[in-house]
Amino acid sequence: MNNRFTLTWMLVPLILLILVDIYVFQAVRSAFTDARSSQQRIAYITYWSLSAITYIVLAVIFTKNYQQWHGWDKNLMIGVAQAIFFGKLLLLPFLLIDDLLRVGRWAFSFFNTTQPAITQANGISRLQFLSRIGLGIGTFTMGGMLYGILRGAFNYQIKKIPLAIPQLPAAFEGLKIVQISDMHLGSFADNSPVEKIVELVNAQQPDMIFFTGDLVNYAAKEIHPHIPALSRLKASQGIYSVLGNHDYGMYLKWEKDEDRIANFNELLHIQREQLGWDLLMDEHRIVERDGHQLAVIGVQYIGHNLRFASFGNLKKAYAGAENAAVQLLLSHDPSHWDKEVSVAEDFKNIHATFSGHTHGFQFGIEVPKINLQWSPSQYVYPHWAGLYRQEKQQLYVNRGVGFLGYPGRLGISPEITVFRLTKA
Repeated sequence: MNNRFTLTWMLVPLILLILVDIYVFQAVRSAFTDARSSQQRIAYITYWSLSAITYIVLAVIFTKNYQQWHGWDKNLMIGVAQAIFFGKLLLLPFLLIDDLLRVGRWAFSFFNTTQPAITQANGISRLQFLSRIGLGIGTFTMGGMLYGILRGAFNYQIKKIPLAIPQLPAAFEGLKIVQISDMHLGSFADNSPVEKIVELVNAQQPDMIFFTGDLVNYAAKEIHPHIPALSRLKASQGIYSVLGNHDYGMYLKWEKDEDRIANFNELLHIQREQLGWDLLMDEHRIVERDGHQLAVIGVQYIGHNLRFASFGNLKKAYAGAENAAVQLLLSHDPSHWDKEVSVAEDFKNIHATFSGHTHGFQFGIEVPKINLQWSPSQYVYPHWAGLYRQEKQQLYVNRGVGFLGYPGRLGISPEITVFRLTKA
């Protein structure tokens, strides 16, 4: 039964890919109708060679343990296949437009027998015109996605954000906090990206570092090659972390539940004992300066998307932090802020929440000079990247420094955020 199920799920996407390929090939043939036969041959060979790559990748995914497979070869293979597929996908609307127009014209002629005959005008046909536009857009998209894999994924941006806190005590004026999030260490092929991240963070000379979850993709062992680098992160007032949905090992099929628990405990041990991070699991820490208190509150994963289980308890974490002059919350998923932090009266005094999780979809458009910001992420998460304010509360959604799924970033750069506390 399992073999039959696996075979079905191999055949279904394969058949869909073939059907898409055959349909999209119409655009290629049409675009090169007027070309020399040698140019046509090159275009056709190129098209089907690119298609073959997607078939090979699909076969590899189903014959190799995908979750246990790490390295740049995996990232590059998956990313190239994604770029090719999405490039073709963008051709479909142009072909559909032409087909719909032809069907509409046929239907009109069927009912209107008196219409005059339609003759072909000079120049290229509508199908040629649409095919060439679609082919150009598809090729541009494919090139952009390949750039996102090779360069965009590691184009780390330092974002400096003043964080205004009402009645901020003078003792905490200018306190520097660096936030990083969503490393997804299992996606890195070597140590160099993590080394670069650590170098950039330490260069900011932070008082505190906040890590807001998703250290791994699937399992704690993904951290092992990066322990020497991560243990060099330095902050004078401590490094505070929380767990993301991926840190619980819920996306890996374990032979025994005991193995999943052991993996989880190993991840906790590494963060606390080997990296020296203060991992907050529904608890808080009080930092005192000149008789004033700053509370760093951290919850286990709390999300309001049905795909993810919730583990955290904000009420438990907040107990005892209510009277701190500055209250800062670390919570991985920004939907937690939407559904509880910003709406419940008990938590109205939490000044700022630091989240990640969305990655900004690793794809979008951001032009700060004209306040242009768009990503498919916004159709899932109302607050998906940057700073948001509601009355006296603030939320910052970090775009993350790693990647998952698409092994690159296009338009949404990986981010290291530097906050300076200032009085509102």
